[in-house]
Amino acid sequence: MIGYITLGTNDLERATAFYDALFVDQGVKRLQPNDRIRLWARQGAPMFGVAVPWDGAPATVGNGTMIALGVDDKATVDTIYQRAMSLGGADEGAPGPRGTTGFYGGYFRDPDGNKLVVFCRAKT
Repeated sequence: MIGYITLGTNDLERATAFYDALFVDQGVKRLQPNDRIRLWARQGAPMFGVAVPWDGAPATVGNGTMIALGVDDKATVDTIYQRAMSLGGADEGAPGPRGTTGFYGGYFRDPDGNKLVVFCRAKT
């Protein structure tokens, strides 16, 4: 059902550089529909984007808002989490198992303070 998700940014070029580097080996293509939004897309999956708010007010972080980025395996979770840290992301929980459902995730904030988790589920 989800077509795309966007996070607000106050520095579109910095956010674009962060996500270009974060997604470098994930098989996604960056789209640049206009001067205030960037989207990344993989065939058949919802798009992910960053945007300067339309109303001109500063972008702010949503309290309780988090974007979950699903990947295929634990090694990819670890790689993307470590890449986020090296790109200036802030740690919100190192990669590891959570609960008893086979969920494995690493939590971080991007340079604008938006919270994300990269995760996978154990294959059964």
